[in-house]
Amino acid sequence: MEIGGEGLDPVSPTGHYFNSSVLSISILGVLEFEIPIDDSQTLSLLENVFLPINSRFSSIIIENNGKKQWKKVEVKLEDHVKSPIFPSNLSNESYDKYFDDYISNIATTRFPEDKPLWEIHVIKYPNSNAAGNVIFKLHHALGDGYSLMGALISCLRRADNPSLPLTFPSRLPSKPKSENVMTTTFSCLLNTISDSWWGISKSIMGEDDRSPIKSANNGLEFAPITVSTMTISLDLIRLIKSRLGVTINDVLTGVVFLGARLYMQEMNKSSREAHSTSLVLLNTRIMANYTSIEEMIKPDSKSPWGNRFTFLQVPIPKLTEFSNVLDFVWKAQKIINQKRNSFTIYFISWLLEMLNKFGGHEAASRYIRSTIKNSSMVITNMIGPLEQMSLANHPIKGLYFLVVGTPQDLDISIVSYMGKVKLAFTMKKGIIDPQKLKLCMENALDMIFNASDRNYMQNSTEEQSHV
Repeated sequence: MEIGGEGLDPVSPTGHYFNSSVLSISILGVLEFEIPIDDSQTLSLLENVFLPINSRFSSIIIENNGKKQWKKVEVKLEDHVKSPIFPSNLSNESYDKYFDDYISNIATTRFPEDKPLWEIHVIKYPNSNAAGNVIFKLHHALGDGYSLMGALISCLRRADNPSLPLTFPSRLPSKPKSENVMTTTFSCLLNTISDSWWGISKSIMGEDDRSPIKSANNGLEFAPITVSTMTISLDLIRLIKSRLGVTINDVLTGVVFLGARLYMQEMNKSSREAHSTSLVLLNTRIMANYTSIEEMIKPDSKSPWGNRFTFLQVPIPKLTEFSNVLDFVWKAQKIINQKRNSFTIYFISWLLEMLNKFGGHEAASRYIRSTIKNSSMVITNMIGPLEQMSLANHPIKGLYFLVVGTPQDLDISIVSYMGKVKLAFTMKKGIIDPQKLKLCMENALDMIFNASDRNYMQNSTEEQSHV
């Protein structure tokens, strides 16, 4: 039921791009609980905590005089809360299969157009990873990962002391090295021209080679998926980071690139030379940490609600290019820094605005879809809290998120939580082997760690010999 007729908020351009005839992308946030779930408070929490976060959670998208707008409606909470029924008294391993099939089903089901674009799925059956799970399904038109993580966190409390705020690792960038202004400016312009031309060419007609992580199949947006996760100690990543003089993201990107190449070689040796690209998503907000929902919705907020991100097209190094696996980390650092230190990310935003202005939202949406489809995988990451969280006094032992509805075979999402980093691999079912991919990623981490150890010891020995 619609409410009123005034004050309709326009859907943002990016909201149009992700909710069009060619793209419909959603985010799944998965919470893993330590104890069995009591869902008796679910509806009251949604009504009193979740819905007030943002009016979009109580709105549908309508078209008015050719323009899409958010229309406030009366929300029937019962329509948005799902609790599946599985067979009773099965083993945790048996419930793994039911959980995987269920998450594939909700990932491949479109939202109805006459209801707000979110759902909560309460799964009260234990599996190998948790005593129960809650899955938040949120359409990307509502906001990006930063906005939706902020909304999710506003519903949660610290498990040890609910009166204290959750804290997060610092997001402040490292200080740039002092360089000649003319040299830096000239280099930035050259990088911008090169990256922009290469990026447009890739998006329009430069599709990656076929490989074990990129099939020839079309129309994969709502194909069945399978999900695999991998957990890494944040201290281990920090140790590698300090040994190599890079960032945590550089280490994780290097692990993913090496793991992907190891998998490709394992499945098909001829794919060693395949040209493959990763789409790395970047948040464009100017901020150090997550801000409150109240701060996000202010008109002049530096960390506003919505979709504020861009993407970088990063070539995945080949195994034949290097003799040292650490070069995967250093190469990732070099390429991403080069692209960050250009105007490419702003050029992409400008290009989408021009496509939107002269070709309409569908033209911009087609360009984004083509960019995603022509790459081999997407990598996106978020920072989670340092402390354990709880929902209605249910401690959360782990969390991860998935991006679903994309036209490719492999999406990788990364989130930190409680001193650990969890990688979630979303794969189109029957195309990528989830167990082998996870094993290759674990091998890549071991190889990079061991190589960083040898590199550190060698450097220490050389330093001592010069004393």
